[in-house]
Amino acid sequence: MSAPTKRIYLEFEGGPRAEATLHLDAAPVTAEAIWGALETPITEDVMHAMYAGPEIMFGIPQSAQTFDPTVLPAENQQVIPAPGDLIWFHQAKELMAGLDFELWELGIFYGKGGRIFGPLGWTPCTNWASITSGLDEFATACAEIRTVGLKRLTIGRIE
Repeated sequence: MSAPTKRIYLEFEGGPRAEATLHLDAAPVTAEAIWGALETPITEDVMHAMYAGPEIMFGIPQSAQTFDPTVLPAENQQVIPAPGDLIWFHQAKELMAGLDFELWELGIFYGKGGRIFGPLGWTPCTNWASITSGLDEFATACAEIRTVGLKRLTIGRIE
């Protein structure tokens, strides 16, 4: 009997849609925590990353912050994600001067050459899921954010 799988969708307002499979084997604690946060689909504006290359950033709103990020273990950590990888990033208040709020972010890498690098340098993050269908059209929509600005994205469970 094969292990159960959990899948999510990522859909831009007006399309396209991609689907991702959670890494329950390699990042079980983080994947389950984010699955729990997605009990209700989340819609947010996404922006393009500055330092990381082909990445868009999805902030988890306070209403979906249903777990303690400080107890998540380092799982399936990486600094060079593959196209379609979804990473979890948390930054505590005041870790960087002037940032008086926490960052709860899902990084969505859509192309080659991505790197988890920012103002504080290389930052290993947990790869908790990967896009398994619809990446090509989704990547085109992600790349457009660099020139057209914010887009609305919904992430939710496929049940």
